[in-house]
Amino acid sequence: MAQLLEDVLQALNAGLLVGALYGLMCVGLGLIFGVMRVINFAQGDFMMCGMYAAFYLFTALGVQAAFGPYGGPYIAAILAGPPLFLFAWAVHRLLLSRVTGMRVTALEGEGHYAQLLLTLGIALILQNGGLFVLGSVPVSIRTPLSSSAFEIGPLLEDGYLTIFVNKARAIAALVSVAVAIGLLLFINRTRLGKTLRAAADNPQAAIYMGIDVERAHRVAFALGVGITAIAGGLLASSYPFTPYVGLEYVIVMYAGVVLGGMGSIGGAFWGGMVIGLIQQLSTLVLPTQLQNTAIFVVFLLIVLLRPQGFFGRSVERT
Repeated sequence: MAQLLEDVLQALNAGLLVGALYGLMCVGLGLIFGVMRVINFAQGDFMMCGMYAAFYLFTALGVQAAFGPYGGPYIAAILAGPPLFLFAWAVHRLLLSRVTGMRVTALEGEGHYAQLLLTLGIALILQNGGLFVLGSVPVSIRTPLSSSAFEIGPLLEDGYLTIFVNKARAIAALVSVAVAIGLLLFINRTRLGKTLRAAADNPQAAIYMGIDVERAHRVAFALGVGITAIAGGLLASSYPFTPYVGLEYVIVMYAGVVLGGMGSIGGAFWGGMVIGLIQQLSTLVLPTQLQNTAIFVVFLLIVLLRPQGFFGRSVERT
């Protein structure tokens, strides 16, 4: 019995740590969908770019030398955000702005076909371009923290029930929570954040109020990509990755956004947390290969029982 309880608590611990990273990924995608109403198939590949940006910042551009092997990986992850913000800004300016925004509102459903095809094309370009430039050998950001853990316990008098919390994942989870809170404060407290909310709630009325909706969409897209890039950089210190890693995580992102509620940024974070917990707890009864099966079983149940998600709200426009 004590061993079963220890396994459950260890899985809960792992689920919370992984879920915090998933939550930050989902927040980036949730921001893009919440403001732009665009299904971005390339979000996972933008995250992959953030992982490689953090890797090269850490290994080749002096972050490791400046901040050491302990703090360097997390500084590199945060520094990966601005380059991906600028890259996403350019992608939206040159490509996405032509098939999104007010200019395609009149097309209704037909406007989404071009968006889907374009984001899928961007994803394929990033995947294959990354494979050509960066190669297929898995890499990761090495830190001594990945092989050490905080020890909690023993929690029982007989010396059993000890929980081990991986240090690298714990710090990455704390950084993820801090970044997510910072984004929520930015959205709710700043003038630019209120502009993004207005453009999301009613873009037509926002235009009448003098808000540049197209610029708001560009900021939301770039900010969403930058946030997801930071999540990828944090993930890079715990997991190896290749140019095709985005395909694995974009499914997790969409599941988390739908679970949390389409259009809810805070809900997207909690949706990612739920995904992480389900994934890790499922290992108690299922093989590792079937982790994603458990995710989608719960996902389908939520869609059937509560289609708007945990924190969903109506996204209909007038």
